[in-house]
Amino acid sequence: MRLRASIAALGAPDAPDDLVDLVRFAVGSADRVVRLQVTGGHAEIATRDLNTEREVAVVASPEVHVPYPHKTTRRAQFGRALANARRVGAGDALLLTADGYVAEGTAWNLFWWENGALCTPAADLGILSGIGRQRIMDLAEVTEVRVPVAALAGRSLFFVNAVRGIVEIAVFEGEPVRRDRRTGELSAAFWPD
Repeated sequence: MRLRASIAALGAPDAPDDLVDLVRFAVGSADRVVRLQVTGGHAEIATRDLNTEREVAVVASPEVHVPYPHKTTRRAQFGRALANARRVGAGDALLLTADGYVAEGTAWNLFWWENGALCTPAADLGILSGIGRQRIMDLAEVTEVRVPVAALAGRSLFFVNAVRGIVEIAVFEGEPVRRDRRTGELSAAFWPD
């Protein structure tokens, strides 16, 4: 479980033993987004409705990506990037490293099709190894790369996370993004039966 691995890596107190039961109780039987925060060995659980938007307009953020290998509450960089994107009329943002390499979205991992290959930013850039990212890597052969934002021009792009699955990027940096049928095929396979 990613939570337990992150707790161990960060040297934080263990999560409660009854964590799964607590989450089940909080969620009930409805499809909900669950936010689980473990602080000092105590769990805080919040839920909200799902957002069902299937495509999004994205801009490259001026906010520099700081390595984020574990999901924590230290998310100020992502909040600023999202706020900046919304100010210019976009739905989300893509953060770049200080060296100008494509890193990750505000709550997403990025993938794109390049000459028949499925690509994603390299994990060693300090991106979150998201559950959705791992699911895509289980479903398809993926090449991890370091690329500048200009390398995404003309590519079919999509974001993924464990809550929303695959969400296609319809517009990137003000330009329409072409669709790729393989993204739809991955999307259909993303959620196990």
